[in-house]
Amino acid sequence: MSEHKNPFLEPYGTPHDTVPFNRIRLEDFEEAFMEGIRRDNEQIEKTINNPEKPTFDNTIINTEEDEGYYDLLSRVSTVFFNLLSAETNDEMDALAQKMQPILTQHSNDVRLNPRLFERIRQVHLHHRRLTAEEKRLLDNCYEGFVRSGALLDDEGKERLRQLTEEASMLSLQFSQNLLKENKAFTLDITDEAQLDGLPETAREAAALTAKEQGKQGWVFTLDIPSYSPFMTYSTQRELRRQMYMARNTMCTHDNAENNLDICKRLINLRREIAQLLGFKTYADYVLKHRMASNARNVYRLLDDLIDAYKPTAFKEREELRKLASKHISPNEKMQPWDIPFYSHKLQMKKYNLDAEMLRPYFELSQVIKGVFGLANRLYGITFRENKDIPVYHPDVKAYEVFDRDGSYLAVFYADFHPRKGKQGGAWMTEYQGQFIDRKGENVRPHVSVVMNLTKPTEDKPALLTLSEVETFLHEFGHSLHGMFANTRFESLSGTNVWWDFVELPSQFMENYAIEKEFLRTFAFHYQTGEPLPDELIRRIVRSRNFMAATACLRQVSFGLLDMAYYTMREPFTTDIIPFEKKAWQKAILGEQLTDTCMTVQFSHIMAGGYAAGYYSYKWAEVLDADAFSVFKRHGIFDEKTAQSFRDNILSKGGTEHPMTLYKRFRGGEPTIDALLKRNGIKRETKKI
Repeated sequence: MSEHKNPFLEPYGTPHDTVPFNRIRLEDFEEAFMEGIRRDNEQIEKTINNPEKPTFDNTIINTEEDEGYYDLLSRVSTVFFNLLSAETNDEMDALAQKMQPILTQHSNDVRLNPRLFERIRQVHLHHRRLTAEEKRLLDNCYEGFVRSGALLDDEGKERLRQLTEEASMLSLQFSQNLLKENKAFTLDITDEAQLDGLPETAREAAALTAKEQGKQGWVFTLDIPSYSPFMTYSTQRELRRQMYMARNTMCTHDNAENNLDICKRLINLRREIAQLLGFKTYADYVLKHRMASNARNVYRLLDDLIDAYKPTAFKEREELRKLASKHISPNEKMQPWDIPFYSHKLQMKKYNLDAEMLRPYFELSQVIKGVFGLANRLYGITFRENKDIPVYHPDVKAYEVFDRDGSYLAVFYADFHPRKGKQGGAWMTEYQGQFIDRKGENVRPHVSVVMNLTKPTEDKPALLTLSEVETFLHEFGHSLHGMFANTRFESLSGTNVWWDFVELPSQFMENYAIEKEFLRTFAFHYQTGEPLPDELIRRIVRSRNFMAATACLRQVSFGLLDMAYYTMREPFTTDIIPFEKKAWQKAILGEQLTDTCMTVQFSHIMAGGYAAGYYSYKWAEVLDADAFSVFKRHGIFDEKTAQSFRDNILSKGGTEHPMTLYKRFRGGEPTIDALLKRNGIKRETKKI
């Protein structure tokens, strides 16, 4: 038997140098991490000991793309932390706990290295004539060091080290706790009568889950493909309550997975970091590099949305309450676990439409063809599955992507279904970013979308809901942003843009989900082959704005909560749960339950990089509605408009200010007008 070689320490030898998942062992990660840090330090020493005058080429370029960093530390970090979200286990979690402080310390060692920063500062003050992209990189590099504490005195730097190392560990612990809590709960049913109201797809999926877990009957979990149908269709109100409370009290229990104190500490750590760096609040620190610029503009957007949508949302809630009152005991009120159930009944009453009617037309392999076909029609790109590209789980499919002229464009991984070691939700990530190397070769990206879509059962293929199709389109939009990247520097390529701009390409793609011309390309009944009937498409379009105002306020409430935490100037000492209830109150329509908590499972703002940035989804929604209005005017498949979107937005990454890029595509600044029109809300035009 041949001796095992660490695949990170030698050329991959795989198609397009893709990650050799099939050869990686757990012990390879730590070895590669430590060797990567050693090489990184070696390269930094070469840079700071260079006797030549600091220049853009011998200092900034080295900092961006030195061999030690790109070839090893970046690669192993990317693979490890992507798998920690998509395919983890107890051993991976333990290694993450061990490596996180070491990696944070190394990052601090680099950013707080006074000799390295002095070279960067000299280049920032005195440099040759730079291209716009080079200037952007230089500014980002200098600002990145400053925002990481390079200008602090020794005492400040030491304090910053302590704060950042603690914050990184707590963010990791937050995520691990949430995954464990999510997977720990199951609703086990053995009495078939308790399945009343549930569609066959939900029953079959629950039976398969029970079989996989070695149990009798039916098992429902808190993963969305299981949880959502149960809450929507089950007539068993008490069981709906149990499911709702299980999901909405995760990480609040008196056990090792409680996140309440972790959240409180993270909020205080981030506030202290920001104030140490000269900002009044963490929001001020974050928003300096966002399109919104400051908290005032964020609140202006959120308040405008509340003013525009709340009257309609109240009408939606009252209509729902009236329907529920016919079925709920007179001495009882409609509760949160009733809302999906009666929303479904109301949707059926008004539009004769529900998710189960559409599932047979959204078989996953057909949806994949439809989404790929959309990209082909807009941009001319094609996808070809390559089974020689290693993957990290059998659920994952790997594709080669080719441009309109047949040239290789990217590798695309798609990971569709929930499983034990996988975080909930959906996201896009990269295993390799795009950049142009020193030899002039355009190194193409390897992008991945990770989702938790309905699984196939023993009798049926994976049949999706329209909402799941939208999720696929959303993450695919992010992946196009990555795949079309065409910049010189990796840190400016693809989705490396300001976070209130990054959601534009993803939310833009969601618009296609209800377009008849698009649905006609893939929505065929999985058994009969019949196309999705015109009548069902009409109902989809007519119901597009069903509960839209309520959904908008829900997103706004999350934005308010996020801003409430991160605009604090004084230490946060209040209990999380009551603070949460008050923070988002003006966007809440009904009474709040006292023991539920969103914060402790709000990965976006606690562990996902969206702290003081959750408003970005609504900010980008204004952009996406405005952008799609251009396509609606010229044709939703118009190649000229699509090429402009690709050239001006999707391929440019962070090489220019995002508003500059947007105006180049649109011809002017966006307004809230298109969003209000799309949602059926009438109000005066306002710029953002």
